Formats: sequence, structure tokens, C-alpha cells
Amino acid sequence: MMQLFSLAINIVQYGTFLFCHFPKKTYFCNPLKVHMSVPREFEIAFVGLKSGLTEFDYELGEEFFEAEKPVDFENCHATVKLTLDKHSDFIQLKFEVGGTADVQCIRCGNPLEVNLWDDFNILVKMVDNPAEMNESNDDPDVFFISKTESHLNIKDWLFEFVQLSIPTHPECGEDESGETKCNKEVLDMLDNLKQKEEKNENSIWKGLDKFKDN
Repeated sequence: MMQLFSLAINIVQYGTFLFCHFPKKTYFCNPLKVHMSVPREFEIAFVGLKSGLTEFDYELGEEFFEAEKPVDFENCHATVKLTLDKHSDFIQLKFEVGGTADVQCIRCGNPLEVNLWDDFNILVKMVDNPAEMNESNDDPDVFFISKTESHLNIKDWLFEFVQLSIPTHPECGEDESGETKCNKEVLDMLDNLKQKEEKNENSIWKGLDKFKDN
């Protein structure tokens, strides 16, 4: 069975760079160097922004995700449009995620390319005691920072929201005739294994039938 899965799952890796876009400027950087240094391209100096809306665009390549944490997808090319709405004592962030990623069918293990599409909102409040407020806060869409803070690091949010945009149960689906696109050889093997397990379970209970009336 493992051999069949290894044959079915053949993911090709692409990408060596990460594109980071800021208002009126575009930065081209090696994501491995970004990971080892201060991620300034993901820090927004909001204190210097005017009140109201400001937009930021990010293009995140495969290396960005590999450098962060173990993930269950590959060859991800994500785009994120961030709209920042600045107010005197809070900041509203809207992340709009797009792009593609390679995953595996949960039924047969076939490689699949899925489209990313989702949006997320974060409310950042400026308070005197952010550590205490974050510790007691049970709303994942609200985050607290100090009133004296001048920068906002969004790197973890970018990583998290792209992950959440990927389908949790990707499947091959069906063709025009209604037939599954899954690897039939793998499905047949899984079905045989299931039948053997059910047969073994039934044989165990059958052997216990003679003790019913005792």
C-alpha cells in the first residue's frame, strides 16, 4: 500500500524567492535570509501612516512556508492583499488570500492543485496592558498591543491565514460522467483491506456466539 501511495504522490517543488510588495515600493528578497534576520518586510510602521485606509500586497513563495513551520502542502504561491484601516486607538486589518498550493487527495493520495480563496479580519486594539489583555482574551480575531508601540509584525498572520485558506478535506472529485478521478488501484486496495477487517471482526464475534446462553 505504501508503494502505491509513493507512486501516486509525486509533488514537484518550485520557487526560490519571495516577493514582498509595499505601497509605492516593491522588494525582491531571498526568504531564507529574511527568516534568519529581522523580518522588516513584514513589519508595518503604522505610526507613520495617516488615518484611514492603506493597502499592502504580498506574494509569498514556497520558501516562506518552508522556513516557518512544517506544513501539509507544497509548491504554494500565495497572494495576500492587506487593507489596514487606522484609527486613533485601534487598527482594523483585512487579509484577502489568493493563489494556489499542491496538496494530496484524502481518499487516494493523488497530488492536487487547489485554489486559495478566503479573507480574514483582525482587530488590533491599543491598550496600556497588552500582555494581560491578550492572556485573558478568548476572541481570536482581536489582538492587543501597547499604546507606545509603533510597528506591527504581520508575518505570523500571513502564515496562519494562508494555511486556513487551504481546503481541509481535498478530494479528486468526479469527471463529466460522474466517475471518480481518484486512483482506482489505491481505492480497490483500501476497499479490500476494509473487507478483510470486517471479516476478521465478524469471525471473532461468531466464535463468541456459543457463550451467549451460558
